[in-house]
Amino acid sequence: MRILLWHVHGSWTDAFVRGRHEYLLPVLPEGGPWGLGRAGRNWPASVREVTLAELDAGSIDAVVLQRPEEAGEVRRVLGRRPGTDLPAVFVEHNTPKGDVPFTVHPLGEQREIPIVHVTHFNELFWDSGRAPTKVIEHGIADPGYLYTGEAPELGVVVNEPVRRGRVTGTDLLSRFATTAPLQVFGMGGDGLAEATGIPGPRLTVRGDLKTDELHRELARCRAYLHPLRWTSLGLALLEAMHLGMPVLALATTEASRAVPPEAGCISTDVEELRRCARLLVNDPEEARRRGKAAREAALERYGLERFLADWDQVLADLVPTHRGDGPQRGSEEVAASEDAASEGSGPDALSAARERNTH
Repeated sequence: MRILLWHVHGSWTDAFVRGRHEYLLPVLPEGGPWGLGRAGRNWPASVREVTLAELDAGSIDAVVLQRPEEAGEVRRVLGRRPGTDLPAVFVEHNTPKGDVPFTVHPLGEQREIPIVHVTHFNELFWDSGRAPTKVIEHGIADPGYLYTGEAPELGVVVNEPVRRGRVTGTDLLSRFATTAPLQVFGMGGDGLAEATGIPGPRLTVRGDLKTDELHRELARCRAYLHPLRWTSLGLALLEAMHLGMPVLALATTEASRAVPPEAGCISTDVEELRRCARLLVNDPEEARRRGKAAREAALERYGLERFLADWDQVLADLVPTHRGDGPQRGSEEVAASEDAASEGSGPDALSAARERNTH
């Protein structure tokens, strides 16, 4: 199959494009959220950069949507309506915002484009309305057991911690920094020391590293800290578990399903997490033991083969119902939903109500 999708969430895309299909990623000279293309990533040759305006619309078998406004963009540029004359599926990466648990999904008023939630928590908390839904849990391309734990510090991976604040648990970092020094990886970390008041010796902002370097440097830290309050399920957490790191995680959203107690510590009690952090920092062997348990759990639930097989099934179910049939029943519903979701859409507009995690 030839699948069109935008490069929105790098780590999720890294897993998705390792399947057996051809993946078409729109690219623009200026890059940006509507034209990242491969963005220099070491992806298979089956991942091709395309100029959307020059793409043969009839050559696309399906489109994987990840932002509500993408449906309108496909319709505007390619002249094919996702969900009616172009097979389409929507991937919901994020937890709902606003009046939870009453937040209605932007595609909730139609039935032609199924919504694939990346966690069971997301499916539970979004009001998906009449849209058909399915859960495909994350899959990770295994980086291997790289853990050394040689640095008695806590590693954190978070994008834009200053801007996102309480969502990412940035306000909690100062409490953990009194237990062990922090190494914080990810984009948008400028100003983190000023925002948290953590003194220089207790905080090192590492920035946005290439994936291989990130894995290598992160695995040097004694334990992984996941302080996020309201996120779908940070892929960096699952990557850390694959690396063989013990993890300290807030027991919020999907984390309680992903992290077994023997993998480190998971709790809504910050003081309990700090006590465990102190134990792991002072006992390297215990840290290594819990890290191995974390890796075993991650490999069992979040393996790449299961993820790709689940997606193959969704795509196989999707395409035969549309191929050669022309516009489908319910096209008015899709059009109305697209028009509502795509107001102000296009390269110059993003949905302000949704948090993006582009790591």
